[in-house]
Amino acid sequence: MNKYVKLVGFGFLIWLIPFLVSFVIFPLRDANRPLFESIMPIILVLTVMIISVLYFKKIEKESLKEGVIAGVLWFVLSLVIDLMLFLPASPMQMSFSDYMMDIGLTYLIILMIPIGIGALVSKK
Repeated sequence: MNKYVKLVGFGFLIWLIPFLVSFVIFPLRDANRPLFESIMPIILVLTVMIISVLYFKKIEKESLKEGVIAGVLWFVLSLVIDLMLFLPASPMQMSFSDYMMDIGLTYLIILMIPIGIGALVSKK
């Protein structure tokens, strides 16, 4: 399988899994917002960690570079998909600043984990 097809597929899963979980637990957002806001980053970290480990199993060289490529691609992909869903004139209307404060900053996790794993693997 082409490396970039795999990267995009993994990136889509990184966006999709937390989105589906948020859909399932969405009633909790109104009933207990702090709990909802605590669960979602945990789901995101777990998803990114598992997918990063799967991705790096096949990486034998230039792992830091691969971590940067994966992190940036996955981060941008998640932002683009979300912005199509959350910005005004979309199904879940939200201003850009509200989106960044509520969700967008959390997505920095997506950028950091593969870069960190890539740096760690490159030292071996």
